[in-house]
Amino acid sequence: MDVTRPFATLAPPKKKMIDFEHQPQPNRRKGWRYLIVIVILGLAVNLLLPKIADLRNAWDVVRGFTWWAVALAFLVELAAYIGYGYCLRSIVAIHGYDLSLLKGAMIAMASYSIGLVAGGWVSATAAVFSFMRKERVNRSTATIAGVLPALLLNVSIEFVAIFGIIYLLIIGQLSQSQLIQYSIFLVVLALVSAGIFGALLFPKLAFKAANWALWNYARLKKKPYDPARTQSMVNSFINAWKGLGDGRWVKPMVGGAMYIVFDMLALYFMFVAAGSAINPGVLFAGYGLPLLLSKIAFIFPGGIGVIEASMAALFTSLGVSHEISIVAIIAYRLVSFWIPLLIGFLAAGLLSRLHPSAEDIES
Repeated sequence: MDVTRPFATLAPPKKKMIDFEHQPQPNRRKGWRYLIVIVILGLAVNLLLPKIADLRNAWDVVRGFTWWAVALAFLVELAAYIGYGYCLRSIVAIHGYDLSLLKGAMIAMASYSIGLVAGGWVSATAAVFSFMRKERVNRSTATIAGVLPALLLNVSIEFVAIFGIIYLLIIGQLSQSQLIQYSIFLVVLALVSAGIFGALLFPKLAFKAANWALWNYARLKKKPYDPARTQSMVNSFINAWKGLGDGRWVKPMVGGAMYIVFDMLALYFMFVAAGSAINPGVLFAGYGLPLLLSKIAFIFPGGIGVIEASMAALFTSLGVSHEISIVAIIAYRLVSFWIPLLIGFLAAGLLSRLHPSAEDIES
């Protein structure tokens, strides 16, 4: 059965849509403009937060930092990106390609930075696809490498958030309205992930949904569109997904979980450095729920403002000193967000120089 026929009248068949491989390169001037906005917003958040507390007390916390714990925070954050690199390496290895952990980590940071200034998740996914193609990885494998890690990270965040919610319920720090709110967030994120996984089980339905969404998007942007290319993209993704059977999905899942675990440890070590060794329950709640919220509030790039404010409120409500919470959170965001953001732009430039053009390899 030709599944493209019901939609054939929506647009002339000779026109082409924009997919991952044909994503236009981000405009550098526009990219720098977005980056400046992100930096200004970040500075505003991180400069205003300490003013909520007594600045003198916050500075006293900084002067009393345990610097070996700060060093450990840097090391585990590095390990987090190595874990992301391991996830990418495991995905391409299934299909017979080799990718070093270092290059995988560079691709992860570069694509994240590009996504922040050039359109969010879609641009980040397209960037991973582009870097993988430059590594001579075929289209289907590059597609799954772009999409799957984000889904695995979402699953890991959901598990952390669920443990955090359970802890808050046990200690009586979660009201009924808060429970309903967090449950809705979990359901929304789970539905997004389940929708993509469900598309793998029902490819014809997946094509129809993707075709409808992309056609309307192309019409909104006044761009040409080709349903046949959508069919090709869906088929490539499904074919690559089939390669993850027989337990071959375990290593990518481990890599995604490594990123979340080590990133969470970076936050823990910053609290240790600030003089407060929080218990695991507090850590799970204070880390998982703000990240869950940032996934829902996707209009804020990198969760700027959302993560800092919600973390500060949660840790303070759980008995951590307000000054310690503010300083530890700002230090954590410096290590986990700002420094990787800058390194990501450098990595993107380096990767582009190493492979100035992608090979046109058939899947």
